[in-house]
Amino acid sequence: MCRMLGIQADIPFDPTPWTRAFAEHCEASPEYQGHGWGVTWWTDHGWRRYRTLRPIWEDRFVPPPTTGLLVHARSAFRNEGIELDNNMPFVDEELAFAFNGELHGVRLAVPGDTGAARLFRLLGRFVASGDGDQGAAIRRLDSVVTGRSRYVRALNLLVANRRDLIFSTRFGEDEDYFTMHATTLAAGEAGPGMRIVASEPLRAPRPDAEWRPLPNGVGGTLAPDGSLRLWGDSRHAGDSRPSGDSPHSGDTRPSANDDGSPASAPAEASTL
Repeated sequence: MCRMLGIQADIPFDPTPWTRAFAEHCEASPEYQGHGWGVTWWTDHGWRRYRTLRPIWEDRFVPPPTTGLLVHARSAFRNEGIELDNNMPFVDEELAFAFNGELHGVRLAVPGDTGAARLFRLLGRFVASGDGDQGAAIRRLDSVVTGRSRYVRALNLLVANRRDLIFSTRFGEDEDYFTMHATTLAAGEAGPGMRIVASEPLRAPRPDAEWRPLPNGVGGTLAPDGSLRLWGDSRHAGDSRPSGDSPHSGDTRPSANDDGSPASAPAEASTL
């Protein structure tokens, strides 16, 4: 059950105070976040990335000034799979991806060494089949995975591209820990205009930040103009088990292409 931080800014900013504040929160977390960390930042040549198995609070790496940043500190499920390749963020040419959560009884015909890797692979399929619409792909990923899971303790997703932060948040317990937060900061003497989504509010870098808790069961986009566009219905998010009238309830066999694979593909039972 990891921690995440995504930042988009109007002009290049120094990530140092943000990564330091994030590291302090990770070290103080009630769940151990020391199975390594990673960060990706936007450049004129696309995403660059740094990952290590050292706890973030013991590592001194800081990326250079950038307009886009995604940070992830890992708490490995059952202390398993502690390998560098399993550390997020995962990136491709257009987007950077991070996941925080715990899923039980998942049945999806998707390859990958970890649950997060499977989610990233599935997200890529949905982006490709949706003409590059990353927001629609995130919505579909949340719907499919929730419908194919026996129980969703949490399914928090954070994606960054060169312009937007796109997120989806869902949990079935531990509201204080799994509620994500967002804030928009105006440009001024305190720093450039920024849009931020995080696992928890960070007070140190910008005390003027007014953090907003994101409702359970919704997703959205935090756009360059500071607007927060939400989708979903938080009224029905308290129990993240499939409901009786869900199109994915009860039957966990693959249906036609809802996970991006052929209808005849074998199901894979796993805990993410």
